[in-house]
Amino acid sequence: MNPGKPILTSLAALSFFSSGSKSRIEDFKNLKPNIVYILADDLGYGDLSCYGQKKFKTPNIDRLASEGMLFTQHYAGCTVCAPSRSSLMTGLTTGHTSIRGNKGWEPEGQYPMSAESFTMAEMLKQAGYTTGAFGKWGLGFVGTEGDPNKQGFDEFFGYNCQSLAHNYYPDHLWDNQNKVILEGNSGNQFGQYAPALIHDRALQFIEKNNPDKTGKPFFLFYPNIIPHAELSVPEENLQEFRGKLMPEKAYKGAEPGSKNFRTGAYGTQNETHAAFAAMVVLLDKQVGEVVAKLKELGLDKNTIIIFSSDNGPHVEGGGDPDYFDSNGPLKGYKRDLYEGGIREPMIACWPGKIKAGSTTDHVSAFWDVMPTLAEIAGIPTPKNLDGLSFLPTLTGQAGQKQHESLYWEFHELKGRQALRMGDWKLVRYNVLTPDKITTELYDLKTDLGEENNIAGKHPELVKKMIEILNHSRVPSEVFTFQQEFKISN
Repeated sequence: MNPGKPILTSLAALSFFSSGSKSRIEDFKNLKPNIVYILADDLGYGDLSCYGQKKFKTPNIDRLASEGMLFTQHYAGCTVCAPSRSSLMTGLTTGHTSIRGNKGWEPEGQYPMSAESFTMAEMLKQAGYTTGAFGKWGLGFVGTEGDPNKQGFDEFFGYNCQSLAHNYYPDHLWDNQNKVILEGNSGNQFGQYAPALIHDRALQFIEKNNPDKTGKPFFLFYPNIIPHAELSVPEENLQEFRGKLMPEKAYKGAEPGSKNFRTGAYGTQNETHAAFAAMVVLLDKQVGEVVAKLKELGLDKNTIIIFSSDNGPHVEGGGDPDYFDSNGPLKGYKRDLYEGGIREPMIACWPGKIKAGSTTDHVSAFWDVMPTLAEIAGIPTPKNLDGLSFLPTLTGQAGQKQHESLYWEFHELKGRQALRMGDWKLVRYNVLTPDKITTELYDLKTDLGEENNIAGKHPELVKKMIEILNHSRVPSEVFTFQQEFKISN
């Protein structure tokens, strides 16, 4: 299911691609819009005020929704970081993409994407885009085949390792292959807040790669680490919510002098409610500053912005999703394959192309983003993707294709799988222990909260869905259901 790494500069290379929708490609091939994809980390379906959050407001992201389209049925690639992001990057489900778990890599980082993986960054770079990634990578250490610079990104700045991205005041970040030591965080100091450093570099990328100067469009991938645990934010941001989200909840974690301090263990936070709210509000502010930079440079009219999250809300590090109703009407959290673990907020804004204030219930997933960006960029869609372009939905055109089914797998907690087919949702837990497998069936149309397991009432449907589920993956030499991965992010 891997499409390899085609080069788009020869006729032979075009054999790697399907024709897609010729009319839509013709419509967009001369526009070459800039593309900004912002990915929050562990942000739940209900963590934005435009999706129902009541404890705090996210006005900048809400404004994106009011000026663009809000998706109510968009899904992450998986329920934890690395496989979800691999699905996004490659247009493949977790049954086909090369990264299917959070397996660690020595001396730092996670198991690398394969050399055969073909990413959306490679696709867009070959189509003439300047590409940059700023934030958390987690798909291969520096120098491996998974290095972001080997997977299509001209520039990378941030955390290579998602475990080290647990800490917001790290001792180092990566600038491509250069390890940047943060002297302000040496010893017991907390002087350099990584999300602020990364954000500055993302804004610099926009300014430096202004198409009016370079003659090339850009693709900005901004995998922001907020609001992943640990819950840590500068004092100036925390003050806004101090004492306002009672009763407070304290978390005792790693502190200066402890063994795992700044090596992945979550830090102590005595005001977790205030910290979480302040972090999401800071994320919202950063999104607003990206939009403001685009407008300042006159790029907003020819830039599509997509905002989403990599999986459901976390409970680690003092996280309290029940207090914030972070999963909204959905059941489950991060690591669950219930809706709360994989259904995500998604907003797309593209002035003049996407109807302002629109909402869609089109069912889409991370593996649909790559073919969508291909059509937006006016290039043929790579073959052998699991995704379907949702450009017709964005632009209000006819002809939107629908998935026959969507598949997820998760390699921890004794193995989990899920399949959505229409409004039917099949969830199987304990797949590594056949005598303990649980099989659940839900009708999402009438039971969005997945409260009523009706598998016993529909045995033939369950049998059919299990057959589809069993044919929704190909074997992986590394990420198999015969092993569990203890490193989880």
